[in-house]
Order: sequence, then structure tokens, then C-alpha cells
Amino acid sequence: MTGAARGLAAGLAAALPADGFERVAITYRTTLPDQTLAAIEKAGARAVAARVDFLDANEAVTDALAQFVREHGPFDTLVHAVGPLILKRFERFTPEDYRETFDGNVRSAVLATQAVIAGMRAQRFGRIVFFGMPGSNATQPFRGFAFYQAAKSAVVAFARCLALEEARHGITVNVVVPGDIREKSLARDEARECPARNPRGRAGSFQDVADAVRFLIVPERDFVTGAVLDVTGGLTQADERNEPAP
Repeated sequence: MTGAARGLAAGLAAALPADGFERVAITYRTTLPDQTLAAIEKAGARAVAARVDFLDANEAVTDALAQFVREHGPFDTLVHAVGPLILKRFERFTPEDYRETFDGNVRSAVLATQAVIAGMRAQRFGRIVFFGMPGSNATQPFRGFAFYQAAKSAVVAFARCLALEEARHGITVNVVVPGDIREKSLARDEARECPARNPRGRAGSFQDVADAVRFLIVPERDFVTGAVLDVTGGLTQADERNEPAP
């Protein structure tokens, strides 16, 4: 799993051993994620980590991923959770914002896939999960999300095309769309007690998202590919809290 040092992905990584994963490999950008590694070990799997900064130059990212695969692969499952969000009106965006948003979301998905796809083909089995945002499968517009929504829509398009190309190799490719999950470490029982502005009326949790990921990556789920699965509590519109100031 990429980007699992903290936030939503940290909880997802620790949920994977419940489905029989004996080893969970994660990437991080800056500080060694001791808490995530400990949580994975506590859940019953061996945990390994490597530093990969997906905003580095192509060669640096590719080399880091290749070394990780050589040392700990091949991998038959990729849950790609890297995806920086920059929220602001288009008039305020900078070229660096563009690079971070598209390199961090789209290029990172491409490079991560390239690193593991050969091993999956060789095994004739693979599970790949990317993350979108509400409306990314339909290019639905939200104020302040010009770059992020464009990037996530590109990720969805990439995933769906990849699903068509790789199905014959036993590889599925799907997208999970988390809703507006503000408190990334909330367990589901805690989230049920927190009101939220979505049709379900309660906050989402990492466990809600983990359930969707786990559904898509188990071996028997070989007939679900190219799908976009919303885990949003029914949310279809960005709420007023998300809209940046004029």
C-alpha cells in the first residue's frame, strides 16, 4: 500500500491482515511510520516499509519502487493511496500546485502500477485499487477542485482502461471513492456518533473505506473490474465547508 504513513491509508493498511495477508508493504514520504507498522504487526502480518517520494523526478521514483519490489516483492496487490489534495480557486493556482496535484495523483498511479504489473502478469493474478473523489467518474464540477477533480477523473479513466487491458491476465483494477471523511482515525463506532452533512447523517470512518477495499482485493472477486465504488454516505455534492473563500 502506498502512502500509508498516516491518515486514512494507515487504518486501511492495518485492516488487510484480516483477509489473510501475511505481509503488508507500505511506502512513506518522510518519517518512518512506526505506528502503522506496529498496527500491521499487531493485526498479524509482517510489515515492511520503504521511503518513496512520488513527487520526486521520474527516475528517482522508478528506482525507489524497483528496489522495493526487488527486496520485498513480487506483489500481487496494489492499493495506491497517494493523492495530495490542494483546494483553491483556479485563479490562485500556481505551476507548482499543478505539478503536485497531477504528479501526486496521476503520475504516481502510473509509476506504482508499472512497478508491480509484470509480477502480477507472471502470477496471472493481481488486484489494483486506486482512489477517486465524489464525481470523478463523471467529471462532476466542484468549486475549488479544478486540479484535484481533473486529476482524480484521470485516475478513474486510467483505471478503467487498465482494467480492460489486464483482465485476461487475471488482474482486476477498481476505484474506491471515499466521502468527506474529516477525522481519518475515527473507528466506525465513533463515527456513528458524529453527525455529518451527508444523506446518511453520520461521519465516515477508515473502516468503512477498508470494507470496500477488502471487498475488491480478495481472490474470489475476479469478476469485478473497472468499477467505481462510492463510500460516501450518499454524498453527491461538495458542501459549503469545502468551498474556498472568493
